[in-house]
Amino acid sequence: MEDVAAFAGVSRSTASRALNDDAYVSATAREKVLAAARDLGYSPNQAARSLVTRRTGAIAVVLSEPEARLLDDPYRTAVMRAGYRELADVGRQMVLIFSDTREDLSKTVRFLEGGHVDGALVFAPHRADPLPKALRLLRIPVVFGGQAAGIRRGVHVVDFDNEGGARLAVEHLVANGRRRIATIAGPQDQSAPIDRLAGWRKTLLDAGLDPADLAEEADFTLSGGANAMSALLARHPDLDAVFVASDMMAVGALRTLDAAGRRIPDDVAVVSFDDNATLAPAMDPPLTSVHQDPREQVHAMVETLMQLLDDQNLKPRQQILPVSLAVRASS
Repeated sequence: MEDVAAFAGVSRSTASRALNDDAYVSATAREKVLAAARDLGYSPNQAARSLVTRRTGAIAVVLSEPEARLLDDPYRTAVMRAGYRELADVGRQMVLIFSDTREDLSKTVRFLEGGHVDGALVFAPHRADPLPKALRLLRIPVVFGGQAAGIRRGVHVVDFDNEGGARLAVEHLVANGRRRIATIAGPQDQSAPIDRLAGWRKTLLDAGLDPADLAEEADFTLSGGANAMSALLARHPDLDAVFVASDMMAVGALRTLDAAGRRIPDDVAVVSFDDNATLAPAMDPPLTSVHQDPREQVHAMVETLMQLLDDQNLKPRQQILPVSLAVRASS
């Protein structure tokens, strides 16, 4: 900074204000300082700047799931990519944290409260997960992607309309004349699949259809979807449609239906949830799927976090993002 100031012919304080875009610097002085910084190859010392601003310039993205499952989950990988891009757009570095075991929990909390990051974007979908409650004691702002282990008050949440998405899917199937509409539900220890199952059930009842024994739970994996579809066909060989709670499980369901000689959509119509760009349009036939955009969710989370960093008194809120139905050949 001393060198930049001398090179520009201004005081050190003027150079500092110019580089920090302070309004109380003349345009001429600012141009001289910026030119000097470019010519000298100057860049601010982040450690020194942090002592003054009390900001690190880093944001944690915390995923509370086993690492192996995260890397095989198209939705979570999309979240990681979106986190990197959205944070880069606001000039922040992303610190990625996987938190799975109890040992991970204590390490994660210690890291977050150790002054290494300015805030956290947290994805902790399991209702029994202790992480959300532990994070409420932190002095940094936290925004949750999806419901925070069932905590409804005092937290900032950005989620999708999971129940409404399921309603769109089932109403589409009913409108096309389907009457034996089964579902492959996601794990019932998570809020999103619970809401999707509830949406399926309520919509069937509203249409005067019986949902009894037409649901099978799976684990958001391809094999889970295949096995669940086999179980449903064994119990109800006359089913004519299935709503699947994720694209990945729907891929497994399609394979089972094909192996069983069921034509899609003539014999069985299939609608899934996620509308993942690398899965849903690429299937044979292409999947009708409830569209949700992870980048839209992460963008809203980053926006909320930036507001919290500027205003610690921002009241907690639940932001529910709308979804839509991308109709393709599977239904």
